Amino acid sequence: MNYFSSDFKLGILGGGQLGKMLLFDTRKFDIQTYILDPSDEAPSKIACNKFFKGDLMDFDTVYNFGKQVDVLTFEIELVNLEALEKLESEGLKVYPSPKTLRKIQNKGTQKDFYTQHNIPTAAYQRFSNLENLKLEMSKQQVAIELPFVWKCTEFGYDGNGVKVIRQIADLDSLPNVECIVEQMIPFKNELAVIVCRNPSGEIKTYPVVEMEFHPEANQVEYVICPARIDATVAEKARAIALNVSEKFNHVGLLAVEMFQTVDDEIIVNEVAPRPHNSGHYSIEGSFTSQFENHLRAILDLPLGNSESKVAGIMVNLVGEEGFSGDVVYENIETILGWNGVTPHIYGKKQTRPFRKMGHVTIVNENMAEARRIAEDVKNTIRVISK
Repeated sequence: MNYFSSDFKLGILGGGQLGKMLLFDTRKFDIQTYILDPSDEAPSKIACNKFFKGDLMDFDTVYNFGKQVDVLTFEIELVNLEALEKLESEGLKVYPSPKTLRKIQNKGTQKDFYTQHNIPTAAYQRFSNLENLKLEMSKQQVAIELPFVWKCTEFGYDGNGVKVIRQIADLDSLPNVECIVEQMIPFKNELAVIVCRNPSGEIKTYPVVEMEFHPEANQVEYVICPARIDATVAEKARAIALNVSEKFNHVGLLAVEMFQTVDDEIIVNEVAPRPHNSGHYSIEGSFTSQFENHLRAILDLPLGNSESKVAGIMVNLVGEEGFSGDVVYENIETILGWNGVTPHIYGKKQTRPFRKMGHVTIVNENMAEARRIAEDVKNTIRVISK
């Protein structure tokens, strides 16, 4: 099939910032793109060939959208699986496959998958809802001791739906939804590896990255590539990510988030079957960005070089506490004068506390210098409102 400057149509479910960044590469290759998103203000709207407003969880909306395209992908996991399955059964290429997504979309099912395939992960228990969890705790039927990590199994994103429970009273503020509780893992680092695979079986991994999180928002503040870890630990992380990828049998990108324990063991936290925040540094830092390789993979084209040109650090730009409304990127002009610093603004008109509004990539041959500049960027830009 000729994808370039042709009648071929790529459909993308979701029109957020991930879709917008993916569209940079579809435009580079002159590939037609259709976007479906529930918001008229979706960041991707300005860059696609056709934009459709609609509910990603509605069967008919997703099915009818899929009938208009030649290959279908997604930039968010919260989509109607039954519609994807029907489209795939009718011959449409859907990547990653709904079979893969069904194992990932629910975090409880995802954890069960790790256990069934002997993939190292934190001890956990599943509960039908919060009330059931409280009841089992009152009967001392919960095997995991306080403190533990509570996660809702669906609809969590950007740190929402995750909370550290230090005492039983902490449960009172949580929603009464299906959830899991996980053992707290003493760890040195939070790591991630992005694996890219095309239908022909070609596979590449990006270098291991290190993630530094905001202590309150549970969001990534910095992504550091390469991770500042021993080579043996990095190889172990990449090997485990490859094993996870093989077991899920995915096509496209799979971001595997992991913990490096105090004993240098690697355990899997969770995965995302799409471009991921941990790979944004690759736009400037890698020979082939995660977005271009996702596109190459789902079109079954040869994969690009996933190694880094130089050290890369990504700084997330999130809405500052105390500010909501029309967004202002205070002092952004200042960082534009710094070498190796590139801002990416997502196109969201409204800011609110901790909302992801953009990111900044810092590339430098010296990792220590890149990290210093990243700190300066973080302390210079403020995402506030008018």
